[in-house]
Amino acid sequence: MLMETPQHLPIATPQAPAPTVTVAESPVVETTSASGVTLDQAKLVLRRVKDPELNLNIVDLGLIYDIQVNGSDINVDMSLTSPGCPSGPEIMGEAEKELRTVPGVGEVKINLIWSPPWTPDRIEPRVRTYLGF
Repeated sequence: MLMETPQHLPIATPQAPAPTVTVAESPVVETTSASGVTLDQAKLVLRRVKDPELNLNIVDLGLIYDIQVNGSDINVDMSLTSPGCPSGPEIMGEAEKELRTVPGVGEVKINLIWSPPWTPDRIEPRVRTYLGF
């Protein structure tokens, strides 16, 4: 049964205590591999980085060409929508910053590449449809 307090917030009325259950300790499961960071972790955090002009993440935009994880070190090859992209330094800095948030990450290297050049064909198909391409 719920009662209303003067602030009109419901509170639970006292009930009989729940029975005590003893559970044997289970082993701790690690979320990262013994070698360090996973490719999926790196890709996931890169999805947080958005192109400020398009407001879409750089993974779905197809700006990430390759991610290499070697133990705890991450090496990313990426491009920009154009060589003159005014947001380039901001996007690359944000990508590095987000990768450094992954627990256990070591060295992070972002490589800006221009070959092959980025085209709208690299955009994730569902996002391309959303954009009307």
